[in-house]
Amino acid sequence: MPYSYNLSSGGVQPKKTVSCQSDGKTYEELRRECLQNNELFEDPDFPACDASLYYSQNVPINFEWKRPKDICQDPKFIVGGAHRTDICQGQLGDCWLLAAIASLTLHKETLTRVVPHDQSFSDRYAGIFHFQFWQHNQWLDVVVDDKLPTVRNRLVFVHSAANNEFWSALLEKAYAKLYGSYEALKGGSTLEAMEDFTGGVGEMYETKNAPSNLFNILRKALARGSMLGCSIDITSSAESEARTSTGLVKGHAYSITDAEEVNYRGGKVKLIRVRNPWGQVEWNGPWSDGSREWNMIDKAEKSRIMQKSLDDGEFWMEFEDFKKNYDKIEICNLTPDSLMDNTTRKWAVRMFEGSWIRGSTAGGCRNFIDTFWTNPQFKLNLVDADDEDDQCSVIVALMQKNRRKLRKEGLDLETIGFAIYEAPDDEDHLGKDFFRYNASKARSKTYINMREISQRFQLPPGKYLLVPTTFKPHHEADFMLRIFSEKNVDTQEMGNTIDADLPEPPMPTPPEEEDDEEKGLRRLFENISGSDQAISARELQQVLNGVLSRRKEVQFDGVSLITCHSIINLMDVDSSGMLDFQEFKIFWDKLKKWIMLFLSFDTDRSGRMSSYELRIALKAAGMHLNTKLLQLLALRFADSNYDIDFDDYLTCIVRLENMFRVFQAMDKGKRGVVSMNFQQFLFLSMNV
Repeated sequence: MPYSYNLSSGGVQPKKTVSCQSDGKTYEELRRECLQNNELFEDPDFPACDASLYYSQNVPINFEWKRPKDICQDPKFIVGGAHRTDICQGQLGDCWLLAAIASLTLHKETLTRVVPHDQSFSDRYAGIFHFQFWQHNQWLDVVVDDKLPTVRNRLVFVHSAANNEFWSALLEKAYAKLYGSYEALKGGSTLEAMEDFTGGVGEMYETKNAPSNLFNILRKALARGSMLGCSIDITSSAESEARTSTGLVKGHAYSITDAEEVNYRGGKVKLIRVRNPWGQVEWNGPWSDGSREWNMIDKAEKSRIMQKSLDDGEFWMEFEDFKKNYDKIEICNLTPDSLMDNTTRKWAVRMFEGSWIRGSTAGGCRNFIDTFWTNPQFKLNLVDADDEDDQCSVIVALMQKNRRKLRKEGLDLETIGFAIYEAPDDEDHLGKDFFRYNASKARSKTYINMREISQRFQLPPGKYLLVPTTFKPHHEADFMLRIFSEKNVDTQEMGNTIDADLPEPPMPTPPEEEDDEEKGLRRLFENISGSDQAISARELQQVLNGVLSRRKEVQFDGVSLITCHSIINLMDVDSSGMLDFQEFKIFWDKLKKWIMLFLSFDTDRSGRMSSYELRIALKAAGMHLNTKLLQLLALRFADSNYDIDFDDYLTCIVRLENMFRVFQAMDKGKRGVVSMNFQQFLFLSMNV
C-alpha cells in the first residue's frame, strides 16, 4: 500500500544506510571476516564474470578481472583528494554518470557520504570497498570487491588520470552492481545519477524560456545546498568544448556556486557565480575578475563578494549575460535527510509509493476518460503561502521505479506524466464525471519516457488533486511520488477507505401478506427444496444456473459450487448449512440488486463489466475498498481484456459481503480490530 512520510523544516539527521548484500551482512562484518580468515573478499552478488558486464550480448572482447595491486605497484584509493580529473571515461556510454560524479566532487560533504574516504589499499586491506547511494527513499550501502575488468592490464571503463588511483573505477562498479550490470548503465540523465548521490529531486530549465523568478529559484536552491550545473548547447560534435570569444566553453559542464544582488549606479544588479571545473578558462566580459564594474560598487561589498572567488576557474557574471550565454540549468534540490546540518533552510517533503496495475489503477492519461479516473489520486492541502508572495511553491516529482534494473527482462521506461485539479472537500476518490467536466489547473509539461519527471508550480493556497499516470492505460509500473514545498503541505492518498454499509435484512413477511412476486418465489423454493423445505449448495447451483442462463444480457459459464457455498455461508443465519425460505428470499432480493448493478456498468452490452468499474459497483452495493484491495480483486477476477463476467462478479461480491459481515460480528467494540486464534482463522478462511 502506498505510504507517506513528512520531513519538516527542522533539523533532520541523515537516514541510516541499509546493506543490500543478499546475506544481509554489512561492510564492516564482511571485512572483519576476510581479515580473520586472511583472505581477500570476492563478492558473490556481483561476481567477476561476463554476466556482470553484459546481459544482452556476448562479451565483445576478452576481459580479465584484476585487483588494483595486480595492475600497478602502489595503488591508492584517493590521491590528494577527489577531483574532476579523476574521472576519465572508458568504453561504456555512461558519460551521464561521469558528469554527475564530476559535480559530486564539488560538494565535499555529499561526496564523503557517497564515497566513504576511510578506505585504502594499505590499512586493514581486505579487497572490499563500499559506497552509498539513495534509492526509493532508502540509503543503500553497496559493497564490492576490487576486481576490475581490464584488457592488456588497463582498466576498460572509468579510470583516473593518475594510474594508481581507483576510487572512481570502484564507484562505477558499485553503481553497476546497484543496477545489475555495467551494460545497464548505458544511456541516462545526469540528474538521475545526481539524485542517486543525494536523494534530491532534479529540475531542468532552459534559460531562454525560463520563469520570471528564476534568479530567486537559484538563490533558494543555493541556500539549501543544492547541486547546480549549467551548460551551453552545441549544434554539432565539432563545437564540443570549443571556446567562445568571451572565454566560455561550449558543450561543457559548469557549476553554479553563488548568486548575489549588489548596489550598482543607484540600482540593483543580479550577479551569479559560475565555476569551470577545469580550474581555468574564465568569462572575460562584464563583472569578470578585474573588470571595471567592480570599481563602481562599495568597497566593503566588493571585498565580501570577491573573497568568495579565490579559486581559479570561478567567475561572476551579470544574470542577464548569463542567460544570454548559457542554455540549460540543472538543479538537484536536496531533501532534508541529505542536507548538511549547517544548512539553514530545508524543503518540506511528502513521499508516496504506489503502482499502476492493469485492470484497476493503470488508467492512462486524460485522453482515456473511461479509465483515467481509476489512477491513484493524491490530495494536497496548500495552506501557507511562501514568505515572498501569496503563492505556494511546490515541486512535484514522479519517478518510475526499477526500470533500469528491469531492462534485462525487456521492460523499458514507461511514458509518464501527471495532472493537478482543484479538489472538492469531501470526496474520497473522484469518479469519471468529475474529470469529464473539470479541467486541470496544472500538469506536467509533457508525457515522456524518463525515469523521473519533475516540475515546479506556483499555486494559490487551496485543496488540489494530483493524478500520476502512464500515457496509455493497462501499462504496469511501480512509482514513487515526491512533493517538495516551501511550507508544510497536508498530503494524503485518496481511496484509502475500507468500510461497509450493509443494512440488516428485513423482517419476514407472513405468508398471508405476501404479494404475487413473493408467492411466485415461494412456489419456486418449494419445487427446489423438496420435503426438507431447505436448499443445499447443489440445489442452489441448479436454480441459479437455470435462471441466469435465460438472461441473455449477462455472460457467465455457470455459477460454481464454491460460489454457492459462499452464498449459503452468507445467508445461513441458523447455521444449518442450507437456506430456508426466508434466507432464500433475502438472497433473491440481493441477487436482483446485484444483477441491476452489473448491467448498469456493462456499458457496451457485452455481458461483461469492465474491471475498472469494480470500485463503483462495490460502492453502490455498500462496500468501500482501498486501492490495494481493488488491485488484488482485479488481478484475481478480471480476464485478459480487463473484463469481469457475471459469475466472477457474483463470487467477488458475495465473498466480500461475507467477510465484512463476519468481521463486523467479531468486532464487538467497533474498533476495526479483531483477534482470533489459529483454529478460528482456519474456520473463517474455509467458510468464506
